[in-house]
Amino acid sequence: MGLLAALLWGGTDFLVGLNARAVGVKRAVYFGQALGFSIMSLLLVAFPAFILKSMSAPPSVWLIGVVAAVLTVSGALALSKAFALGKASIVAPVVTSYGVVTTLLSWAGGEQISLIQLLCIGLCVIGVILSSIHKDSELPHTTQAGSSITYALLAAVFYGTSFWLQGQFVLPALGPVTMLWLAYLIGLIVLVVIVLRIEDGLKIPPLKNCMTLTGASLMNLGGFSSFAWGAVAGSVSVVTVISTLSGGIAAILGYVLLKERLAKIQVLGVVLVLVAAFVLHLKT
Repeated sequence: MGLLAALLWGGTDFLVGLNARAVGVKRAVYFGQALGFSIMSLLLVAFPAFILKSMSAPPSVWLIGVVAAVLTVSGALALSKAFALGKASIVAPVVTSYGVVTTLLSWAGGEQISLIQLLCIGLCVIGVILSSIHKDSELPHTTQAGSSITYALLAAVFYGTSFWLQGQFVLPALGPVTMLWLAYLIGLIVLVVIVLRIEDGLKIPPLKNCMTLTGASLMNLGGFSSFAWGAVAGSVSVVTVISTLSGGIAAILGYVLLKERLAKIQVLGVVLVLVAAFVLHLKT
């Protein structure tokens, strides 16, 4: 399940960039949220036990869930912007550093942090710096590497904080299905307000773009479902470690399918981020 989640999330990250360039960042995220919300709503209608069980949760848990959902949609917007501006082979591994944020928040909340975890955090920071080093003459004029790294780091902060809130306060009470439905609901509400301000924002994209938008949304939903299933049926730490490979999968897809090329120093930075995130999840 961890490997399946990594494959699906890696494919999602790859398609996110294509969708953002084709229909715009905000519209791409909106259509993904709309499809995800529709699927999760049908699931709750088919299996009402999920929502009935979560109704016993106190209002404070639902409020934290809403905050986590807002952070998730903010991360999705930042991630789409990062992929629209930069290379998937750099952006995807940088976003994988969300584990650093989750670990630091856990440490701030009283959890003990080991020397190995501190070293991994340092390696992630060094890797991000190295991956952002480039010569402007080597980049296409449409690629804004510095801005893409900034948005990727923002996405990592948003996602890392959201995952920490969910794991610490929300998932034990609401469960993964209801939390995912809530995340899509809040995301859809926020994005409807944003997209309505865009000319033809709600217009259905061309069929070709609809296919990639649907593919990204389904793979993202499948990734979350695989992750949750694996975490419930087996070891959370093992599933988390394997799912971290999604950044590497997206980077490989960018290299193979989009012919993205990196300087040696950037390759070193990407490898450092992936290795550090992998070990960090293993030790968390």
